[in-house]
Amino acid sequence: MSSAPAPTEPTTPGLPEEVSAFADLGLRAELLGALATLGYEEPTPIQREAIPPLLTGRDLLGQAATGTGKTAAFALPLLQRMPVGRTEGDPVALVLVPTRELAVQVSEAFHRYGKDLGTRVLPIYGGQPIGRQLRALDTGVDVVVATPGRALDHIARGTLRLGALATVVLDEADEMLDMGFAEDIEAILEHAPDQRQTVLFSATMPARIDGMARAYLTDPVRILIAREQPVAGEAPRVRQSAYIVARAHKPAALGRVLDVESPTAAIVFCRSREEVDRLTETMNGRGYRAEALHGGMSQEQRDRVMGRLRAGTADLLVATDVAARGLDVEQLSHVVNYDVPSAPESYVHRIGRVGRAGREGVAITLAEPREHRMLKTIERVTGQRITIDKIPTVADLRTRRLELTQAALRESLLEDDLAPFRVIVESLSDEFDLMEVALAAVKLAHEATLPGTTDEDEEIPQAAVRPARENRPGGGEGRGVERRPARPRGAGTTQVFIGLGRRAGVRPQDLVGAITGETRVSGREIGSIEIADRFSLVEVPVGAADEVIAGLRGSTIKGRKATVRRDRDGDSRR
Repeated sequence: MSSAPAPTEPTTPGLPEEVSAFADLGLRAELLGALATLGYEEPTPIQREAIPPLLTGRDLLGQAATGTGKTAAFALPLLQRMPVGRTEGDPVALVLVPTRELAVQVSEAFHRYGKDLGTRVLPIYGGQPIGRQLRALDTGVDVVVATPGRALDHIARGTLRLGALATVVLDEADEMLDMGFAEDIEAILEHAPDQRQTVLFSATMPARIDGMARAYLTDPVRILIAREQPVAGEAPRVRQSAYIVARAHKPAALGRVLDVESPTAAIVFCRSREEVDRLTETMNGRGYRAEALHGGMSQEQRDRVMGRLRAGTADLLVATDVAARGLDVEQLSHVVNYDVPSAPESYVHRIGRVGRAGREGVAITLAEPREHRMLKTIERVTGQRITIDKIPTVADLRTRRLELTQAALRESLLEDDLAPFRVIVESLSDEFDLMEVALAAVKLAHEATLPGTTDEDEEIPQAAVRPARENRPGGGEGRGVERRPARPRGAGTTQVFIGLGRRAGVRPQDLVGAITGETRVSGREIGSIEIADRFSLVEVPVGAADEVIAGLRGSTIKGRKATVRRDRDGDSRR
């Protein structure tokens, strides 16, 4: 598709005042019926602005945070424009997403919206039996929702044909670029017809996203949906705060903060799967119903964890960044960064999981003293204040617990049937003062709600801010820069040999993108990467090596198949 000049900055067209219901958008009856069944009452801002131009076939570049309703913003126009009774086999729409979880969620959304249209939707992602995907593609589909690596693999096999495509959607484009999918996306778009509609959504708008838009979108409508700002004098929808705490005291600080906050459900983000497992065990020991989610788990295990969280049988999810991408949990009230994210964009994506659809949310960050500068960088980039709070004291905790007990009792007095217990109160009041009876009942109720903490009488040290020195070797925090240096092999890791190197144009981000797209391994779990002329060596966790080998053997890197195996103590380098 020919490129066209685009404005330097996104603009926000005025919301059409006449659009107050989905019926005002001219959607077909089958879609309106599905939306009514789902309880959708009126379009969100991104839906009101994006749906009309998309219905006319315009290209669109939208900046909108996760949870603003952008899936419906592109899914409804695609379904509206879908030919009725279509029987052809090749897809007319391709939606590219960064992770398998998001591929499943977007596919399910298409099914829900288009349930009365008979639209054939297929999610394609790594970790799923490819035979099932091949059979579905051979039978015929209308919409494919795919991760870039697996889509390119099917294109190379000739099983995903793009000749009939009318629309391509790039969802969470900044995440896909962060995961190393840039060249895969470019290759896919080169296979797509020139005369097509291209839609790009991104939570952030770095220069490389703008560059991609200029290259692949034609005269796009540009929409910026800013996070809803609080009315003067009102609290923001997402309350953002941070606690400065030494690493050794982080588990206790997390428990103390969560005890005081009392979240309905929370996600705690960690950097590695080992940290996820350790922290999950610690939080379960404190009486929380915590579940781990990371790349070392099978898809079946991950589905079970998410089922327990959504059903309310778990209230704390401890997860790595990649494992939690694309998740949408309605009852989520808190997001916790166990460490300061390495880039402002990661922070934006994480806190975007709360405060959705008008609900209030809380974003908490536990920062080590040296990470204070990164907090300031995040504030500057996002334009949002992060309040530095003091770790709650023992007195704060006890006061909060009394408040929770009082609230629970008030709710019971207003809503519960207390008549069966009257006989107990009346019999005890013959022997004791009524106030004493009430005090004893409150004491029992209070003690019954306490989590099984072991440090409730211990004060947690308040750490002082210690800015990082900017003149030390390496400079500053050293964050936000992707480096894959050769280094001594870490404990619990092994090297995987890949028979493609510099001569094939392979770069570190290509290998990271291929591994994270085809396996459950996150980018943070990938160690040193060495790229020679004809081969590459990638350090991965021992327990994930077989999965990485199988995943890469079943896909392509830079559009080519490669020999993949465990490194044989340097044999490959001779």
